Amino acid sequence: MENLKNIAPIEDFNWDAYENGETFVGASHEELEKAYDGTLNKVNDQEVVDGTVIAMNKREVVVNIGYKSDGIIPLNEFRYNLDLKVGDTVEVYIENQEDKKGQLVLSHRKARATRSWDRVNAALENEEIIKGFIKCRTKGGMIVDVFGIEAFLPGSQIDVKPIRDYDVFVGKTMEFKVVKINQEFKNVVVSHKALIEAELEQQKKEIIGKLEKGQVLEGTVKNITSYGVFIDLGGVDGLIHITDLSWGRVSDPKEVVELDQKLNVVILDFDDEKKRIALGLKQLTPHPWDALDPNMKVGDKVAGRVVVMADYGAFIEIATGVEGLIHVSEMSWSQHLRSAQDFMKVGDTVEAIVLTLDRDERKMSLGIKQLKQDPWETIEEKYPVGSKHTAKVRNFTNFGVFVEIEEGVDGLIHISDLSWTKKVKHPSEFTQIGADIDVQVLEIDKDNRRLSLGHKQLEENPWDVFETVFTVGSVHEGTIIEMLDKGAVVALPYGVEGFATPKHLVKEDGAQAQLDEKMEFKVIEFNKDAKRIILSHSRIFEDVAKSEERAEKRTVTKKSNASNNNNKKEESASPIQNQAASTTLGDIDALAALKEQMESGK
Repeated sequence: MENLKNIAPIEDFNWDAYENGETFVGASHEELEKAYDGTLNKVNDQEVVDGTVIAMNKREVVVNIGYKSDGIIPLNEFRYNLDLKVGDTVEVYIENQEDKKGQLVLSHRKARATRSWDRVNAALENEEIIKGFIKCRTKGGMIVDVFGIEAFLPGSQIDVKPIRDYDVFVGKTMEFKVVKINQEFKNVVVSHKALIEAELEQQKKEIIGKLEKGQVLEGTVKNITSYGVFIDLGGVDGLIHITDLSWGRVSDPKEVVELDQKLNVVILDFDDEKKRIALGLKQLTPHPWDALDPNMKVGDKVAGRVVVMADYGAFIEIATGVEGLIHVSEMSWSQHLRSAQDFMKVGDTVEAIVLTLDRDERKMSLGIKQLKQDPWETIEEKYPVGSKHTAKVRNFTNFGVFVEIEEGVDGLIHISDLSWTKKVKHPSEFTQIGADIDVQVLEIDKDNRRLSLGHKQLEENPWDVFETVFTVGSVHEGTIIEMLDKGAVVALPYGVEGFATPKHLVKEDGAQAQLDEKMEFKVIEFNKDAKRIILSHSRIFEDVAKSEERAEKRTVTKKSNASNNNNKKEESASPIQNQAASTTLGDIDALAALKEQMESGK
């Protein structure tokens, strides 16, 4: 009670008026209203003023501008600013100080639009960071609400890394930098990437300054190409070449990594300015050769997958990062040239024998033919001389045909062993590559791994029969099938061919025989070993003329002898003289035959 003090009442207080409800004594109502209005802001319609957010819910925002009533603005006008809260100062446009309901009508959108062009120009000039609301997608980028203006955000300016899904940005409020304004068309271009780049540039300088070879850093897969993977090291990009992704062979980097994956990488190298940074992933794991089975040795059987093919061989991966080469010469016992693609293809799983192994050089050679027995070890048993087989034609030469009886067993049919009768100039006239041909083993050359084969030997030698048919002096019908400088090739019966020199092709009227002409020929020479028959057409009528001439000579001689005999007595004739006379006549015929034979020999 000590604190209570007696306070004297106001001397001129009008208690009667107080009892009647009049609280303000000494002033009229008009005066009081005037005094109240003096405490409020003076505002005009279509004016932009600042207000304070005094309340808000999910749909509306209540703003006080210091007027006698507050204004209500839809919340969606502030959707670009998700951080709006009570107490924030916002700009509003006064549409009407008092509508029919006596309510103050405000608009935040119109206020922004009224000042937007000045503000966006100022933002460009001052490099100011502003907020904007991404309204929707458009061709090449997005439409952003900035100060109520629809600005364009190019797709390349959204982020420093490529954007795979633009739709996730629609409806988001983000910070932007105005990068371009077209005053004539009132176009505004904004960028979010520019803000990130500014931050990254600072981070990049810090990271680059600390880079060292052999350093291990965490990065994020930014982009995947056919030749490697780009890694974001926090503002600095590095490349893992495809060969540094794995110790094994990689055909596509996507087999090893995926976009946005975080992984540790090691710095392998960089240039002086550290703009190009080479990274490695496989170097963080031990080399597979170091983990190879220490007991593996030459002669062991291994299995692996074909990873690379070349004409000279195939590379087999027997473990990740451990490869061996199967040279084409180790794929088959065959001696003739083949391509590795004839035996296997990429992706095949094959078994092989280890032929060489060098752990220091990390190399090994393999073979698959060693899994089969060498056919030449038992060649005499399987293909003895005289045995008959079917082979496949592999290649031609001017002197014969190379054939393969089975893989690894090759042979040569000499051109002279193709046919008994036909004169083959080139093997392609007789058979073709890839065709089957019956053969007989004539000789075995084990050292050179080659068989001498024959085809004609499968048939009897027809020249034994021809010897009895085409006897010297016999006449046969023939057709000239080829004209050469030295004479003509003549087709005779039974598929045999003969040869006639130009002087033996002269006809009885003196004309020369022509190609495809059919006429009779006389055999003037038969050589069975050389398979040669020499023919003559002109000899036929020449021999007839000579025979007639000899016949006339004989007639004259007989008449002369008869006359002489009449002058002699029979009893005085000596037997010895008669014998000498007959021998002389015979000698004349013999000499004529000899001369004919000599001429034919010429």
